[in-house]
Amino acid sequence: MSAPLAIVVAGAAGRMGRAIIEAIAGEPRVKLHAALEHAGSAALGQDAGGVPITANGLEAVLHADAVIDFTTPASTVALAALAAQARIVHVIGTTGLSDGDQKRIVAASRHAVIVQSGNFSLGVNVLAALVKRAAATLGPAFDIEIAEMHHRHKVDAPSGTALLLGMAAAAGRNRPLDELKTHPRDGHTGPRAEGTIGFASLRGGSVVGDHTVTFAADFERIELTHRAESRGIFARGALTAALWAHGKPSGLYSMQDVLAL
Repeated sequence: MSAPLAIVVAGAAGRMGRAIIEAIAGEPRVKLHAALEHAGSAALGQDAGGVPITANGLEAVLHADAVIDFTTPASTVALAALAAQARIVHVIGTTGLSDGDQKRIVAASRHAVIVQSGNFSLGVNVLAALVKRAAATLGPAFDIEIAEMHHRHKVDAPSGTALLLGMAAAAGRNRPLDELKTHPRDGHTGPRAEGTIGFASLRGGSVVGDHTVTFAADFERIELTHRAESRGIFARGALTAALWAHGKPSGLYSMQDVLAL
C-alpha cells in the first residue's frame, strides 16, 4: 500500500477548512501534513487534527503532496506560486477571483498540478453536465435564469457554483459566458434580451448552498436544482480531486476532468 497523500489545508480555522480536516481524518488514503491560516489569525498555534496551525506557507508545503485551498483570492494566488515552486498539487475552491488572479493561477499551472472548480460536489458537477446538455438541446427559445442562495457571511456574488453553471449553459450554446451574462436587474430594465443568462443571488441564515437553473419558454418550464446540506460534500470532493491529481502532469484541471464528465 502506498503512503497516504500528505495534505496541507489552507484556511484551516474556517468553515471549509474544518470540514476538510474532518474529512481527512476519515480517509485512510490521505493524512494532514500542515494547517495554514493568515498571519494574525487568533487560531495560530491551535491544534488542527494533530498539527498546529501556522502562517508559514513555505514551511507548510515542504514535503507535502497537495494543498487544498478554500480561502481568499490573495491567499490563493500566493499559494499557487508556492505549489508551483514545490511542484505539487493545488486544489482551489476559492471564489471571487479577478481576471488578473486567474492569469496568475494559469501561470502557476505550468509547474503545479492545479484542480480548480467553483464547486467540488459530485452532484453539482453532474448538474453542470445536465445544464450544458439542456442548453444545447433546448436552444434560445428557452430563457436561462440561475438562482442561488447562501449563508449571510458569503461575500461574493454570484456564487462560484452559479458561475460554473452559467459557463456550462453558455458552453451548451457555443458562446462564452461573458457575452451572455446579464447585469443584476434593478429599476426599469426593459424586456429580457433573447439568449442571455440571468443570475439572482440571495443571502441569509446558515444556508450552505442552493442552486436552481431554470429553462423557461412559452407555456413550459424546466428547473434543475441542487441543494447542499453539508460542507462535507465539498470536502470529500476536494479530497477526491487531490487523490486524482497526484502524479498527473502539470496543468490546470477541473472537476469535470476528475469525474470524467
